[in-house]
Amino acid sequence: MKKTKLINRIIVLALFVFYMYALLRVILFKFRWRDMTFLMHQIQRNLGNPDILMYQLQRGNLIPLKTIFINIQSLSWWHDFSNLVGNIAAFIPFGMFLVLLSKNKGMSFIGVLARSLSLSLCLECLQVVFSLGIFDVDDLILNTSGGLLGYCAIKLYSKFIVNTPSIVQDRDIVEKQEFKNIEEGGMNNKGLKS
Repeated sequence: MKKTKLINRIIVLALFVFYMYALLRVILFKFRWRDMTFLMHQIQRNLGNPDILMYQLQRGNLIPLKTIFINIQSLSWWHDFSNLVGNIAAFIPFGMFLVLLSKNKGMSFIGVLARSLSLSLCLECLQVVFSLGIFDVDDLILNTSGGLLGYCAIKLYSKFIVNTPSIVQDRDIVEKQEFKNIEEGGMNNKGLKS
């Protein structure tokens, strides 16, 4: 039993590492690969010239819900739809993995909220530092919402699917009880014959 749990944990951990790699590729690098030379050049240029960082921040969105409302109003465009739904969907697995990797599935709602927000904030800041995108406070909101949805989904799954006895388990319980009753009835009949 412990060996199976260990193997399952290793599999979940490996999937989490693969997921984090994919998340970095999608959010930070926008599906393009950047070599270390390019990234080092970007960070040296940007940290050496704070005006570039200020410009990157000024280009960004620091007004909560601004981009979300714009995206909702123009959902007919693929970019707007993918930005809105994609930022949520990208973090749903993160919330699930946090629960699955925590001891005894003990990750709290607040814990997932804090970790989802922190990861999203790190990714947004890295986009600015590497000049790979713009900072958008709405991405923080959407990413964090995705993490919380993943948390809720795994908790509901655990509560209703895993902890709910199946029909087969119910039948086994009934059969064991009937067998026990027959055994006890047989013992009582033996006692009467004596």
